[in-house]
Amino acid sequence: MTYIDLHCDTISELQKQKKHLLDADLQINLSHLQSSKCLLQCFAMFIFLKKTNTPALDCLKMIDYYTRELEINAEYIAPALCYEDIEKNRLQGKISSLLTIEEGGVTEGSLELLRTYYRLGVRMICLNWNFPNGVGHPNFKFSKQPDFHTPNETEGLTEYGKEMVAQMNHLGMIIDVSHLSDKGFYDCIELSTKPIVASHSNARAICNHVRNLTDDMILKLKENGGVMGLNFCAAFLDDNEEEGRNTISCLLKHMQHIKKLAGVEVIALGSDFDGIDSNIQLKNASLMPKLFDEMRRQNFTEEEISKIAYKNFLRVFKENCYENVGKSTKYL
Repeated sequence: MTYIDLHCDTISELQKQKKHLLDADLQINLSHLQSSKCLLQCFAMFIFLKKTNTPALDCLKMIDYYTRELEINAEYIAPALCYEDIEKNRLQGKISSLLTIEEGGVTEGSLELLRTYYRLGVRMICLNWNFPNGVGHPNFKFSKQPDFHTPNETEGLTEYGKEMVAQMNHLGMIIDVSHLSDKGFYDCIELSTKPIVASHSNARAICNHVRNLTDDMILKLKENGGVMGLNFCAAFLDDNEEEGRNTISCLLKHMQHIKKLAGVEVIALGSDFDGIDSNIQLKNASLMPKLFDEMRRQNFTEEEISKIAYKNFLRVFKENCYENVGKSTKYL
């Protein structure tokens, strides 16, 4: 079964360790992606906002690292700038790569910078990480003793954040609401004219963590036509983090709940590999087929598995990033 992974932090780890995508000893490398039959991997440019005074410059440097890795490995992997590129790359025997950003603060309140990221190939942006950033607000305060159970229901998108959503819709960039406050999520649902995603979030009814989505949010996401990429992080899979390390069985609990609530059409995969502890059952991307094998044993049909594995996100990508959208980055 081929698949799409909506989120990983591999590029920041490669840059930090001065390693390469081909053979780095990480949760994701080209060998792992090839052996597991990955169709498309989303690579997030993660910027820790509170550790830099130059977020845009840091992001541009990381994009440069990412681009050079793709150039070095052009025989095996190629960028997907629009829906049509994925099929073109597949026919050439290549994995598709989607450039994303995990921290809307790297736009520094500038739609000009946002459009520049689009021109560089960015096609999805996670509006927030864990700090207020001029775009919106996170769902908990990043501190020594954060409260992971009380969501932020009062602070949503800023005025600039609302402008950013409109411009992303116009350009053909996917809005990612993982990490965003509950209020910010509903703002995006109200404002976006295109399907949105929660690239690496699970069901709060199964694991009571504010990084996960409530049942109402999942139903709103279904109405919007969007998807949620299930996260492999143990802390987001089970209230007992040690139990959460049993990745496959926990993922199936979330899938079954969401399927019963809203149908399989809202479910996708967003591993968070190289941003999470590797001491879990699915230690790296090469083991992804084990998840699909267990889904079959749990009576998911082949059509349901294919929708979760790749078809649902392909639909969202097609609606946001088709061939001619964003050809002109003119003002709205």
